[in-house]
Amino acid sequence: MTEVHDAQPPVGSIVGPDQLAELYRPPSRLVAEKKGATLDEATVGFLAASPFALIGTVGVDGSVDVSPRGGLPGFIRALDDRHVAIPDLNGNNLIDTLRAIVATGRAGLLVTVPGKDETVRINGPAWVTTDAATLDLWDGELRRPTTAIVVRTDEVFMHCAKAFRRGRVWDPASWDELADAPDGLDVLSAQGLVAANDAATRDYLERAYASDLDADRPED
Repeated sequence: MTEVHDAQPPVGSIVGPDQLAELYRPPSRLVAEKKGATLDEATVGFLAASPFALIGTVGVDGSVDVSPRGGLPGFIRALDDRHVAIPDLNGNNLIDTLRAIVATGRAGLLVTVPGKDETVRINGPAWVTTDAATLDLWDGELRRPTTAIVVRTDEVFMHCAKAFRRGRVWDPASWDELADAPDGLDVLSAQGLVAANDAATRDYLERAYASDLDADRPED
């Protein structure tokens, strides 16, 4: 792997916007004009169907992070035509995403619907809230979240299907072909973070997942 130094970019690196622009044709008018700032009816419907999204953040030190978020379809709530909210559910308590949002106040979302190759992207100012009215939005569906992330839709747009089709993301045949790929326990074992990669450890990991997911359920 090539080592990257701040002072001297590696050979072949693009060093300016003009040099980059020379390598690509201009985007079509549709692509250039597709970014909006409000949530239309179809986009709200897409959010209501989505059970999974990725949220990207940047820390005050410039470090970047992308974290998955999942829930029942519609767990991402449209608050109005300019804001969405995502509940913070039971996790590992590293809270890297929350720390970054508190530090820099920005976030980007990639929202997916299984079987749909297009995705919805949302970028804008973000904050972490304990506002009771916002946290009430998931009553009856999830345990009451400790906090929620709110993102203002300074940019909201549909992202085309090509990446998902290239990757055959929703193609069950590709899942079978990749069945032998390393899983989470394989990676943890290779990194020396677990003592053994065996059936007992795998069972422990699955029970931990089940316990954490059970904690997402509404309180009696």
